[in-house]
Amino acid sequence: MNTKRVAVVDDHVLFAEVMVVTLVNRGYDARCVIPAAGIAAAPLAAQVLAGDPDVVLLDLDLGDAGDGLGLIARLSSRTLVVVVSGTSDPVRIGAALASGATTVISKSLPLEQILATLMRLGDGLPAMSKEERERLLARWREARERDRDIQARFELLTTREGEVLAELMAGRQVSEIARISFVSESTVRTQVKSVLSKLQVNSQLTAVGLAYRAQWRGPSTHTSESWMRRMPDLPPPRATA
Repeated sequence: MNTKRVAVVDDHVLFAEVMVVTLVNRGYDARCVIPAAGIAAAPLAAQVLAGDPDVVLLDLDLGDAGDGLGLIARLSSRTLVVVVSGTSDPVRIGAALASGATTVISKSLPLEQILATLMRLGDGLPAMSKEERERLLARWREARERDRDIQARFELLTTREGEVLAELMAGRQVSEIARISFVSESTVRTQVKSVLSKLQVNSQLTAVGLAYRAQWRGPSTHTSESWMRRMPDLPPPRATA
């Protein structure tokens, strides 16, 4: 297997340049691709693949260019992708493998570890043990199922319950939500209780934390404005003599 043409994709210019110099000194045809701020995955992938690399050394955290996970599937259909990242999150590593990465190497390891991986790939050997790969993929699958379960809970919320949760996320108390919604506090407490029940949590704080973790966005962040939008148009006041 040919692994002589290597592209280093990293937003840390110094790391990328050191990596390229090291690879060139070891006989590789290496180049670095520094993602432009805000570049989308498709044009960045095209830029990387323009050099027809045999292997791409890809960082997951690409700064202003976003998450490298979105690049892996686009790249791995044409070349081998070795993730070189500072992450130690087994779920994120599992996600990278599920997207098509050959292996994931920690940036904290010596450069010799990366070179050793390239040599193994060049010799047609696996870059990661089957057991380790399966362990990380299993962690990713478990996390994905948990996320799906949590998302399903949020889908149970009515529009009004979603508005109440959004207000809680904005830091408003039950009394304030009741005042700006023109309903009683007992009504809001009943709605909050229903939110907690559907989300399967025991406190408002936990519900808010779960919403942020799931990156949930409610129907409105301003209950009073949402309530006013549902009010029927009123006729203009009658003129008096």
